[in-house]
Amino acid sequence: MNYYILDYITSDNYLEERVKYRKEHLNHATEYFNEGYLILGGAIDAANEAVLVFKADSDKIVEAFAQKDPYVKNGLIESWSVKKWNVVIGE
Repeated sequence: MNYYILDYITSDNYLEERVKYRKEHLNHATEYFNEGYLILGGAIDAANEAVLVFKADSDKIVEAFAQKDPYVKNGLIESWSVKKWNVVIGE
């Protein structure tokens, strides 16, 4: 298993628009959490960026999460990227 960071850059209207999709987004995230893939997730500072940490065999799982995320599908995420995280301390 590897760790991956999914980095979201949010749109200018993210805070105003997210209420429409928040429940659906959280349900989507909960599915991945319950499957053991999503470890942590949340917005950074003023919510212009968000980070989600995954543990998976492949970055394909993380990419699939992003592509199916209601925030991404509805334009609340300006851009996203997946980075393999080489953890040296901790699990």
